[in-house]
Amino acid sequence: MANPRESELLYPMGDALPAAGSVLEIAAGVRWLRMGLPFALDHINLWLLRDHVDGVDGWAIVDCGVANDATRANWEQVFANHLEGLPVLRVIVTHFHPDHIGLAAWLTERWSGRAAGPPQGEASPVGGGDAAKPVSLGANRECRLSISATDFNLARLASGSTVGMGGEAAASFFASHGLTDEDSLAKIRGRASYYPSMVPAVPSSFHRLMDGLSIKIGAHDWVCHTGYGHAPEHISLHCPDLGLLISGDMVLPRISTNVSVVDVEPEADPLTLYLASLKRMLALPADTLVLPSHGKPFTGLHARIDQLAEHHADRLAEVQQACAAKPCHAAELLAMMFKRKLDLHQTTFAMGESVAHLNALWLSGQLRRSLDADGIYRFSAV
Repeated sequence: MANPRESELLYPMGDALPAAGSVLEIAAGVRWLRMGLPFALDHINLWLLRDHVDGVDGWAIVDCGVANDATRANWEQVFANHLEGLPVLRVIVTHFHPDHIGLAAWLTERWSGRAAGPPQGEASPVGGGDAAKPVSLGANRECRLSISATDFNLARLASGSTVGMGGEAAASFFASHGLTDEDSLAKIRGRASYYPSMVPAVPSSFHRLMDGLSIKIGAHDWVCHTGYGHAPEHISLHCPDLGLLISGDMVLPRISTNVSVVDVEPEADPLTLYLASLKRMLALPADTLVLPSHGKPFTGLHARIDQLAEHHADRLAEVQQACAAKPCHAAELLAMMFKRKLDLHQTTFAMGESVAHLNALWLSGQLRRSLDADGIYRFSAV
């Protein structure tokens, strides 16, 4: 849903956007990239941070894009023209969703044991640029993935199957919450390879990120802030020196972050976890420049957190009112919660979010849940 109070936020870079395969400088040693996505949400923001690891100058990548040829080609242009002849030293991923971790295995393998550019003896795929003269860093240097342990292990599991977005388990879960359209259910069953199609592999080893951990990236310390609800253990990165927050998907300027219940944890309460995570982020300075995964860099962190909290409070009130009028299942609440027409991809997210609002009210004792004779969960007033 578009943010009706977006005017309360400020966009210091105006309407500027990085072109495909190019970058924009946010601050000294912080560069913004933008890659395409094959969804209605058609882009993801990625970040380059100047880095220094084990005596070597280079770059850290934050988030990766999905695994497809177009994203790889855009990365190759960045490598050839925007790394100043330096290597990628590590890949940091905020959470396990495909647009964030999709190319992590490719990136870490590509940069392990060598500097910018193609392997020795190969021509640059773009031609010219900083990558034309690669410098060997030795076979033992590894470009490592950094991510939370929970999201690393879930990504490893999901890349061999799926999580919440397709297959028989997902179809059965959505059917139990009222999505009974056979065509939609058949399409959901057919999406068993949804996640691995965009995350075909995950690195075999990682460096664990945890809440409160301070990591040195180049000349600056970045503090990990764990957020729950959108992903199991989402990591945002705050740099007090630069006044920057790489928020990932926890705080977005124009749309509300998806908070879903999925089949692998059907009685979860991610919305309560998400709202508590947002409240903790109010401890960050109000004038922080937020670098979100979708949309443009903005200031107004506290205002946006208040907007998101108000948005979900309104949705919870609407859901509770609907269930007080008559017992409701998640599918019949979609038209009330989402005013636009939804494609199948959006419907799966919307169903998960509808269940999340119902579960929050049910688990807090404000609604009653029953499994009716037709096998569908309905929620009613206590």
